[in-house]
Amino acid sequence: MLVKNVTLALNEKTLREARRIAAGRSTSLNAMIREFLEDLTRRESGAAQARRRIVEMCRESRAEVGPREWSRNGLHER
Repeated sequence: MLVKNVTLALNEKTLREARRIAAGRSTSLNAMIREFLEDLTRRESGAAQARRRIVEMCRESRAEVGPREWSRNGLHER
């Protein structure tokens, strides 16, 4: 797999805290950022796939909606 380098600009406080967190996890800041981005792209890809599947299922569905036998006011009666 081809690996590319990126430049990241952070303020000093954020960088210092991120390095502290990485050290506390016995990892590098680079590894922590890489894991975060890999997880983010995996979740987003999964969500996009789920949305496509929902649209596909809606198109294939033979479900029918019956008549509306309720009113908004009737639903909110107390």
